[in-house]
Amino acid sequence: MTQSLSKLITFDEFVAKYPEQTEKRYELHDGVVVETPQPTGDHEEVTGFLAFEITRECIHLNLPYFIPKTALVKPPENESAYSPDVLLLNRPNLVNEPLWKKESTVIQSSSIPLIIEVVSTNWRDDYLKKYADYEEVGIPEYWIVDYAGLGGREFIGNPKQPTILVCALEDGEYRVSKFRGNNRIESVIFPDLSLTAQQIFNAGY
Repeated sequence: MTQSLSKLITFDEFVAKYPEQTEKRYELHDGVVVETPQPTGDHEEVTGFLAFEITRECIHLNLPYFIPKTALVKPPENESAYSPDVLLLNRPNLVNEPLWKKESTVIQSSSIPLIIEVVSTNWRDDYLKKYADYEEVGIPEYWIVDYAGLGGREFIGNPKQPTILVCALEDGEYRVSKFRGNNRIESVIFPDLSLTAQQIFNAGY
């Protein structure tokens, strides 16, 4: 589970203090510092597989995108800062990002073609809070990869089953498509991506 550190702080206070604590991982949720758990090995394998496949697709299409090691996404309208499992950045737009050079933080949707969150025990953050904030920021595409079937039944079915939600922005709101088993992932950002949900799930087993 995530552990909240109760005192409310600003984003500026957060980046001044917590990213230096490299032995632990933190995010800021509406002014509350949240310590995120150390990922499991399965979680890391799924994340690594996705980062590799997305990078390979970027190279194939000659896109000016890259995946940073540790960067933050800050919704402009609240005191939050997220560290996605896979954050794809549009390098040419980083010159327009006021927080990039000093704090490796992005706030503009034009800098972020895709975010992927790989679900762990704090699944409500991915399905609810981050979903709402990424939609408000205008992130073009957001994947929720629930390889272990941890999320709520309203999202992944009853009985629960491993599911990938691809949320594509249309007219300011996400259109959600669900993929399971041998369904091929349909991505607006990467229309030629040849990857099934099961291939992603298998990376964690």
